[in-house]
Amino acid sequence: MSATPATLPTPSDRRHDIDALRALAFLLVILYHVAMYYVADWPWHLKSPHAAEWLQWPMRVLNLWRMDLVFLVSGVSLGFLSRNQGTWALLRSRGVRLMLPLAFGMAVIVPYQAYAQGVASGLVAPGFGAFLLRYLSMGDPWPKEAFAGAEFGITWNHLWYLPYLFAYTAIIALTLPLWKSPAGQWMRRRFNGLRGWKLLLLPALPLLVWTMLLARHFPPTHNLIRDFHLHSIYFTVFLYGYWIGVDTGVWRELERLRRVSLALAAATIATFIVLRLGAKGPPSGAPMDTLRMLYLWLAVASLLGYGHRHLNRPWPWLRWANESVYPWYVLHQTLIIAGVALLAPFALGPVLEPALLAALTIVGCWALTDGLIRRFDWLRPLFGLKPRRTGPEPRATSPEGALPPEPGWRSPSPRA
Repeated sequence: MSATPATLPTPSDRRHDIDALRALAFLLVILYHVAMYYVADWPWHLKSPHAAEWLQWPMRVLNLWRMDLVFLVSGVSLGFLSRNQGTWALLRSRGVRLMLPLAFGMAVIVPYQAYAQGVASGLVAPGFGAFLLRYLSMGDPWPKEAFAGAEFGITWNHLWYLPYLFAYTAIIALTLPLWKSPAGQWMRRRFNGLRGWKLLLLPALPLLVWTMLLARHFPPTHNLIRDFHLHSIYFTVFLYGYWIGVDTGVWRELERLRRVSLALAAATIATFIVLRLGAKGPPSGAPMDTLRMLYLWLAVASLLGYGHRHLNRPWPWLRWANESVYPWYVLHQTLIIAGVALLAPFALGPVLEPALLAALTIVGCWALTDGLIRRFDWLRPLFGLKPRRTGPEPRATSPEGALPPEPGWRSPSPRA
């Protein structure tokens, strides 16, 4: 079927559904990372004595698509940004917004996570001050299993999303002439022209090919250099987002198909779970890979369709949430670890403790962001925020900002 002519948004338009999906996805990430402390048999920085096996299945159901959604929405943002910026302007603006918080986070925010993990493992001596001096000097090598990334002397832990996003942004920015060429525009039109079953099936096929070729040879590591399978998946959905960003036709079709895609996603993941539960060991092969990748795309398509239907309006909380997402992302996992250290001695049990841990994390993110970070211009860039405007604020034309990542240098969350 030929593509429906796309309508470009006017300068006053803003995709409120993309902003809202980003904010709501981050709330989910906070709960997910709190649950990482309690899910049995999945390695994380610290583990609760109340770890539960039943948590593995809801966590798997989420983990098969949540970071893929994050990268797709980031691609949508780049699609808006690239309309008005060239290669070097994109690299400069995104470099500052992504790499400065990464450097600051690795030096100031992340070290406590590594310290807490190292002390819990018995491979790091208590005393955060001495640990921090050694960590920042990157001199003496750490025991390999002291903390995630110890072999490198310094770690980005949950901030791995930032270098990945910058790498994908740089690839698009450096090849902008290709994407704006007749061949590049033809590819974009072909993708955005998918309708009906084609839109629900064909985007999953490249994901399936990459998985069948790479997954068994390159398991997830969150190591930027060697994470070839995750790169293939994340960059593909990032490219999908870049293509669909300003096209109204494909968004209308995702909205129209939202009930179908949701029903198919539920059926696909149910089949996947039944097959896994019925197997003696973790099943593998083309059928399981097909179910995983089809579920991934159907779940993302459902969320985009329902979001476009119900969230594309200027919610009163949206402006605040849009500016809060990035600082909350940088802060939240360290606050979870600090909350664990605070609450664990009280032995509050498997219900009250996680509820308090989630509450403390949210309150801590809110207090530090609204009470400190947003108020000082010298702090704002360190958490990915632009300086405060002194005059009237123009209406933005693009949903931008980083999205929540998954924790750890080594992937602690099985994708299947």
